[in-house]
Amino acid sequence: MKQKILLLCLILLHSILLIAQIDGLSIGYNEATILYHRSGFLHEYIRFFVNYFPHNDLALRLPMIALHVLSFFLLYGISRFYLFRDSDRLWLMLIYVLLPGITSAALVVDPAGLKIALTFLFGYVFLRYGTYAYALLPFYLWIDASFFPLFVAVMVYGFMIKKYPVAVLGIVLSLIAYARSGLDIGGFPHGHFLDALGIYAAIFSPIVFLYLFYVMYRRFITSERDLLWIIGSVAFIISVLLSFRQRVEIQSFAPFLMLILPLAAQTFFHTYRIRLRVFRRRYQMLFYAALAILVLNTLAVFFNQHIYRLIKDPTRHFSYPMHVVKELAHALHKKNISCVDAHDENLQLRLRFYDIGECRRVKLSNYPIGTSHKVTIRYNHIPIYSTYVTKIHN
Repeated sequence: MKQKILLLCLILLHSILLIAQIDGLSIGYNEATILYHRSGFLHEYIRFFVNYFPHNDLALRLPMIALHVLSFFLLYGISRFYLFRDSDRLWLMLIYVLLPGITSAALVVDPAGLKIALTFLFGYVFLRYGTYAYALLPFYLWIDASFFPLFVAVMVYGFMIKKYPVAVLGIVLSLIAYARSGLDIGGFPHGHFLDALGIYAAIFSPIVFLYLFYVMYRRFITSERDLLWIIGSVAFIISVLLSFRQRVEIQSFAPFLMLILPLAAQTFFHTYRIRLRVFRRRYQMLFYAALAILVLNTLAVFFNQHIYRLIKDPTRHFSYPMHVVKELAHALHKKNISCVDAHDENLQLRLRFYDIGECRRVKLSNYPIGTSHKVTIRYNHIPIYSTYVTKIHN
């Protein structure tokens, strides 16, 4: 009972912190594109909240936080098959909510959050109900063709356990997903391999990512290969191979590597406990170093606006693409301006969410034109964006 209360407190606290961050974020260009120009499950899911709840940032981001909470409990359910101590599962869930990529997926409207939840759902149903999990795969294909690595993993697993109907299902779904995804495997080497590893390290944090890689390798040489290991390993291998020839959207592959987390926790705690106390110090230092880095990363995300004090160019801030627009729209509304010509497709689409339409009567520019009004956006008294607002008289 105590562990369940701690678990609920953890996800409740994390959800409250995420909700508190919403006020400091503006809609991003990719989010606006999903909301206004895309189709599919994620588009309809977000549109439902935006249309039937008050039209604000909370309605935009609450669906992703809901998926995050679902993912949290699904991962906890998966961990029960690998970790048999309540304390071990709690440590795993703490590490999970502190991962930089998880915080991003829980706040940003992006397929990653949906894919994490659905990948965990598949893993949990497979571990709990066995082959019934395969019934989810056609539904996943309908949702997003980027589940291609999952279908390939099912194919590999079918051949590995000599269940050829499973392998055939994986082959068919893989071919359809590949045809629909438009994935390009041709071209010439471009050397994005290190970039891909760097993004993985940013998503998981460096120490956690290195340990996940170690666990994938160790389980390969010791033949401890189950379906979850295959899913994570296949996704990683595909992304690395593609990175030799093209820039890879690692965010499309990283959700599948999340399934390695329970396996990594199982390996870590087993390796730690079979050693005498005097030889456990290295593992303690590794664990606390990883935890410290995760906490620092989380603090950097939750207090990201203060980082503007430390950099000269605000546009180099990692959250800059998610800032400014809400405050700009508020400043325009205060001037009774409901439409502008932003001369920037990115900015124009983002302003649409805050009821600033497109017209030729008002122009935004980087320099004054005649009688212009300068609008400056500041975070913590630090100017990070300026534009000139000019009313055009025909």
